[in-house]
Amino acid sequence: MLKIVGLTKKYGDKCAVDNLDLEIGAGEICAFIGHNGAGKTTTLKACIGILNPDEGNIFIDGKSVLTDPMATKSITAYIPDNPDLYEYLSGIKYLNFVADVYGVSAEKRNALIPELADKFAITKDLALPISAYSHGMKQKLAIIAAWLHSPKLIIMDEPFVGLDPKASFILKEMMREHCSSGGSIFFSTHVLDVAEKICDKVAIIKEGKLIVSGRMQEVLGDVSLESVFLELEGSDDDD
Repeated sequence: MLKIVGLTKKYGDKCAVDNLDLEIGAGEICAFIGHNGAGKTTTLKACIGILNPDEGNIFIDGKSVLTDPMATKSITAYIPDNPDLYEYLSGIKYLNFVADVYGVSAEKRNALIPELADKFAITKDLALPISAYSHGMKQKLAIIAAWLHSPKLIIMDEPFVGLDPKASFILKEMMREHCSSGGSIFFSTHVLDVAEKICDKVAIIKEGKLIVSGRMQEVLGDVSLESVFLELEGSDDDD
């Protein structure tokens, strides 16, 4: 579903992502782990087409993000770490705007929006302007918007930040349901215990370089993801 080949992105003299290769299949959830500034967000933004790589290519469902951007964007959803929504719109107008962009039918949106809004307990807030929303409410609205057009690939940057425990539980359920139906999810997170429980794959990046990736259980062995991450993070301290 997602194939990253030789992705390199530089900011001046700094190499934010260095020759990264990663593949995520249909039906898989992959956690992207690394310290702040490791290159996670740069990678995710390149996958969604917000940033152009200096080298390499990215394929979604066999189509290149670089040469066929409309085709890849139409089957992808992206939730940034700090959703930048149109705050002058009400919640319901924003969701209908997103549905219009992706060509979601009236029948589908009229069924899905109330269902998801009720799940996240924001039904009564949809008539309010987004400017009145808390960070957590904006996060919930962004999640609902991402699911509206049934994307094949969902990319999320720290999706659990700002969510209350019930909303986090609901999102985890939605992630598994999405992949059970053949979709894929690639997301960054610092919540390692959640990643360990729900993910099929894990990729760990350090200073722009992918230092380990694979099936979760193969990477972990008999230890926790936290233990693996801390050991890998400290492995080059003397270099």
